[in-house]
This record gives sequence, structure tokens and C-alpha cells, in this order.
Amino acid sequence: MSQTTTPPLTKDALEAAGVKYLAASFADMHGVSKAKMVPIHHYDRMMEGSELFTGAALDGVPQEVSDEEVAAVPDPASAKILPWDPEVAWFASDLRCEGKPFEAGSRNILKRVLAQAEDQGYGLNLGMEAEFFVLEDTPDGGYAPVSRRHHLEKPAYDLARLLDNKAWFGPLAEAMNNLGWGLYSFDHEDGIGQVEFDFKFFPALEMADNYIFFRMMANEIARQHGAFASFMPKPFDDRAGSGAHYNMSLYDLESDANLFASDDDPRGNHLSTLGYQFTAGVLKHLPAICAVVAPFVNSYKRLVKQGSMSGFTWAPIFCCYGNNNRTNTVRIPLEGKRVELRAADSACNPYLGAALVLAAGLEGIEQELDPGEPHTENMYLKTPADLEAAGIEMLPKTLNDALDAFAADPLTKEVFGDAMHASWLGFKRQEWLAYMNHVSDWERARYLKFF
Repeated sequence: MSQTTTPPLTKDALEAAGVKYLAASFADMHGVSKAKMVPIHHYDRMMEGSELFTGAALDGVPQEVSDEEVAAVPDPASAKILPWDPEVAWFASDLRCEGKPFEAGSRNILKRVLAQAEDQGYGLNLGMEAEFFVLEDTPDGGYAPVSRRHHLEKPAYDLARLLDNKAWFGPLAEAMNNLGWGLYSFDHEDGIGQVEFDFKFFPALEMADNYIFFRMMANEIARQHGAFASFMPKPFDDRAGSGAHYNMSLYDLESDANLFASDDDPRGNHLSTLGYQFTAGVLKHLPAICAVVAPFVNSYKRLVKQGSMSGFTWAPIFCCYGNNNRTNTVRIPLEGKRVELRAADSACNPYLGAALVLAAGLEGIEQELDPGEPHTENMYLKTPADLEAAGIEMLPKTLNDALDAFAADPLTKEVFGDAMHASWLGFKRQEWLAYMNHVSDWERARYLKFF
């Protein structure tokens, strides 16, 4: 079933709540909120797209300086009063240019693919598991966890270290529930100072809006308590990284019924034929998808089998799917009825990631693809010969490998459009080149006095 959305906050409701300023916000290529602020008496004009932005000043808004500005047109249903500053309300916005939707806007890209799904009678429900680190700056210019206790080899689910973070997690949890997000669980994860917050799923566009807002909110609340929230996928080389697993199901637009649910699955995963076809489409395009859902150089230091002090990293590394088994990149959780993409990490742009994954899944349905039998074994223990015999490829090992897959896959240009495709690929190629040209401390320590 799709989740009931929160009624939109009207201008009168915002004024009654004490709101004085409004932020017409949109996400740049990275999924960071950019905005102009207006006084609340400017509400009506703002909703009509009064706030203009020079795209050439931003990453992933492919425009020349001479082009007409893009206008942010707020979605009234997305309005949220900032829990840490209740005089301000935030609106997710669609970008328009020259009187029509701006093709390269991240939110517009997701809306285009959702419209394709709607033409077939489908809606997409999306849940995202929010993993991140909360750390403090140190006098030497470094960073450290909020908890000053000694580091455990296996800190996952440690209560004492979680409680050391109560000063910031209490206000964050309260804010999430006041927003109607249905927070149901949070814990200390396997990294030092790493946490995971789990809340209910939403229709995909609303979930993407919420995740953009969540990253900003977690960081602002942590900063009020002398810390900061980091969504860097892997800040510690010997600890697990942060995922943002996509949990997905299609629902019927007329009945709201979950179209991935099945009580008659011969493979025993409670997943429908439609769900398996969707999974097969995602697997077909998985290397290209990685470039979007794992978008940083650092993302690929998370997607490794081992490296964590507590053993396996729990991160996916194979282009395969399976049942509740977490060693698959695409997992069908125990109760079935949905599929989970585990390659997505905390740094992703959720609009672009959801758009590409949905398009891949719809292709799998259209072509009636079959992903084969699910893998129920520990995939980490497979030898290269085992993988070759099973026809299982590895996920891209670097951002550059993922970008090669992205560039070679026609679906990516179809989803992104020409301008955003070129902008994304060009920016990310430069990011890789800058990384390759950087001389690291590891290199100096290893080679400076080698001879």
C-alpha cells in the first residue's frame, strides 16, 4: 500500500505556526539544497515561480551564463517547517525555464520516469535507510566520534555509545516524528560514530524530498550540539561505510495494492512475477546505476568485501540478487513484497537514483525479463571460478569504472536527457581525474623515502 501523505501546509497554517520566511529550494546535481528565501507575505508570488537562479553558477544545472535563469516552482505538498528554526519553512521545488519544465532538473527527471510508470498504472513506493556518521571537529584539524569511550572492534548495536549521542539524536528523533515520518528504529552501526535511522516509506517523489531534507536536518541539529553529520560514504578505511539502501515496490494506482506481493511464489520469497521482472531490469543496468547511487570516488571504498575490523563489510560487490541474504546487491527481505538495492549509499542524489532504478525496473517488466534463481548462499565465499561459472559479474570497482558503464548504457541518456547526461558525466570525469592527480599521505608515507 502507498503511504498516506501529510496534508500540505497552507499559507494561513504557516503564519499561524509563526513562520516568517520561506525557502524555495531545489536540489543540485549532488542532492544539496539550494534556495532563495522570501518573507512569508511573498508566498503567492513564490509559488508562481518568482525566484530565479543562474544555472551556470551551480553544479549540474547545465546552462551558459547568457541563458535565461531557471525558476524554482515550489511544491506546496512538500512544505516543512524547519525543526531547528521554526521561523523558516522549506519547499522542494521543480525547476522551469522559458515557461516549461527544465529538462536537467533532478526532481523533473524523477517526475518524468514516474509519469511513464503512471501510464502503465504503477506508482513507486520507496524507503531509504539513512546511515551516517556524527563526529566532532578536533583541535588538530581532525575529527572524532562524539563518544569518548575506547573504540570497540565490533561496535554495532552498542547501547552505551548510542546513549553518548543522546544530546543530538533526541531532537532529531522528535523532529522526524513531528514531521510524520514514522521513525521506528535507530541504532549505533558498525562504524565508529555511525548510526542508522529507519522510518516509513513514501511515494518515491515524497521520499526523495524527505531524504534531501533529512540530510540537511541531521547536520543542522548535530551542529547545534557541537558535532556534524557526515554523509561521506566511508570516512574510516578500516570500518564499514554508510548505505542508503533503496527499498522499493510498485503499487496499483487505482487500488493501492502492492504489486510485488505474492503468497504463491515458487521461489519462496513472497515476490510476484512483476517483482522478479523489475529485479531483472535493475540487474541488467546495475553497473550504470552504480554511477548514480554510489556517486563519489569514496563510494567505491565502501563497496568492498573486507576491510572492516569486525570482518566482512556487509557491502555488496556482485551483480546478483537473492533472498534475505545480505551478500547480494539486490535483496528480497524476509517478508518479501519489496526489493532492496544495497549499492545505494548515503551520498546519492535520491531523485536521480530513483529515476534510473525505476526506469531499469520498468524495462525489465516491459521485456518480461527473468533474473533466474535467487542466491541463498554466502556470496562473499565464492571463488572467481564459482562466479564465472554462474555468470556473475562484479560491481564497478571504481567511480571511473562506473562512469564507463554509465556512458555505455543507452538507458542513462534516455532517463537523464542529453544536457544532464553530459553535465553529470563531465563533472564526474573531472572528479575522478582530480582524485587521480592528488598525491595522498599514503603515497608519501610509502614512497617518499623508498630508496
